[in-house]
Amino acid sequence: MKTIACVVQPGFAPFEFGLACEAFGLDRSDDGIPNFDFRVVAPDPGAVPSNLRFSINVDDDLSFADEADLVVITPIPRDQWAHVDERVSAVVRRAVERGAWVLTVCSGSFVVAAAGVLDGRRATTHWRYADTMAEMYPRIDVDPNVLYVQDGRIITSAGTAAGLDACLHLLRLELGAEMTNTIARRMVVPPQRDGGQAQFIAKPLPDSTSLSLTPVTEWMLENLTLDLSVDQLAARAHMSPRTFARRFKADYGTTPAAWLGRQRIIHAQRLLEQTDLGLDAIASACGFGSAAVLRQNFGRTLGLTPTAYRARFTCTTPVPADLEAMAS
Repeated sequence: MKTIACVVQPGFAPFEFGLACEAFGLDRSDDGIPNFDFRVVAPDPGAVPSNLRFSINVDDDLSFADEADLVVITPIPRDQWAHVDERVSAVVRRAVERGAWVLTVCSGSFVVAAAGVLDGRRATTHWRYADTMAEMYPRIDVDPNVLYVQDGRIITSAGTAAGLDACLHLLRLELGAEMTNTIARRMVVPPQRDGGQAQFIAKPLPDSTSLSLTPVTEWMLENLTLDLSVDQLAARAHMSPRTFARRFKADYGTTPAAWLGRQRIIHAQRLLEQTDLGLDAIASACGFGSAAVLRQNFGRTLGLTPTAYRARFTCTTPVPADLEAMAS
C-alpha cells in the first residue's frame, strides 16, 4: 500500500477526516515508517465546507482515487445518505473491482453501502445509525457491536474514534505490529482496543465503579505464560468470579479469556517480527503451549500462518534485550 486517496464531500466531519490524515498522511520516516502518497480528493475541487461552518481547500479531483491503493471515505451529513454523489459511488465500485482497499470512518459506511459493494457482506457503522443502515440496506449484515469490520478488502468502522482503530488495523496488516505500535505511541493511543462499541452505548454505570481492574490486566500482561483462570483473576481483584467477569466485560467489552488471547497474539506478532526464535519457543513465551496451538489461534485471528507473518514483517534491526529475556 503506497497511495491513499481520502474523499471529502460537502458537510464532511472534521474530526473523522483528521483521523485519516493523522493515520496515513504524516511523515514518520524518522521512526523508520514508510511514507504514503496521501492526497485529499473531492468530486468538485476547491473550497469544500465542513459541518462546522468552515471549509478546506481541496486541489485534487477524484481521478487520483482511481489509482490509489486505499480509498478512505469520510462521513457525510445524514440528509445526504439517500442521495450519495454518483461520482463517489462509481469510484468506490471501481476500487473494489480492481482489488484496492476501501476504508470508511463512522457513517462514511453509508456512502459505500450506496455504491452496492456491501451487499451480502458484513459491515458496521455508528451504533446510533445501525438500525437505519439495516433498514436502508437489508442485504448488508450490519453488526452494531464492533469497533470495525473487515470483509475482504473493505473495512467499515463504528463511530468517530473507532475510525482510528480501523486505520491502525489496516496499518497492522500492511506494516506489521511493531511499526503500527510505533505509530500508535506517537499518537498516544493504544495500538489495539479490544471489545466493541457496545461498551460505549449509554447504560447504567456498573457497581463499584471506583474499583479499577488495571492492576489485574497489567499482571495478566506480565504473566502471559500462565494458565490464568477467572477464579484466579477474580481473587487478585478481590471479587467473586461472577462479579469479576461482569465487571471485566463492562470495562473492556469482552471476556477475560478473549482479552488475554488477543494480548498473546500481539506478543507473538512482536516476537515473530523481532526475533529468530522457533515457533515452539514463541508459543511457550506467549502462553499457547505448543506451536500447533499458536498456529491455530494466529490463523483464526490474523488470517495467515506465523511463518507467513514472519516472512512478511521480519525486522532487520537488532533484537531488543527485553524481547530475548521475555522469550527465554
